[in-house]
Amino acid sequence: MHHRFVAPSRRRAFGSPAAGGVKYALAGRSGPSNALPYIMFNPSRDDVRRFFIDTWRKQRSGEILTPLEAMAADWIVEHPEYHAELEDAERSATHDYTPDEGRTNPFLHLSMHLAISEQLSIDQPPGIRAAHEKLAARCDSAHDAQHAIMACLGETIWEAQRTNTPPDSDAYLQRILQRASRG
Repeated sequence: MHHRFVAPSRRRAFGSPAAGGVKYALAGRSGPSNALPYIMFNPSRDDVRRFFIDTWRKQRSGEILTPLEAMAADWIVEHPEYHAELEDAERSATHDYTPDEGRTNPFLHLSMHLAISEQLSIDQPPGIRAAHEKLAARCDSAHDAQHAIMACLGETIWEAQRTNTPPDSDAYLQRILQRASRG
């Protein structure tokens, strides 16, 4: 069973994701100079969409990717259902994704994959990496485990918004562990 996702896109990335650029960029802290210029603490909807659209264009044309772009490209490759949408940059950059459409917002979905990947890389909240491994052992793939964690993350964010409080990392981790323990 494959528990760790490492894709070819990373081989073309300059630097190393573990070197800090990805961590700093996703965490919103200043860090190494190779952090993407348009990744900031609170990116706009347009910034996020432009990042994924540009990353996919660069991936397809074989351009050098930054570590964060390489990580994003790996997830885009894993979601072929989003390829055509990302290639139609003009439409997807401005499209409003609503629940009525019956489809997932690809930018939200890919952003959650990146957030979870970053959490796993730094084991934050503490214990998430072990919980992911336990969950991946129960799922068909590490990708399926990420989707299960994504549901936990969505629930945690929804609860924080509903109660107007910061997200509860302990509750988040417990949700993941509960999913990993289901038989």
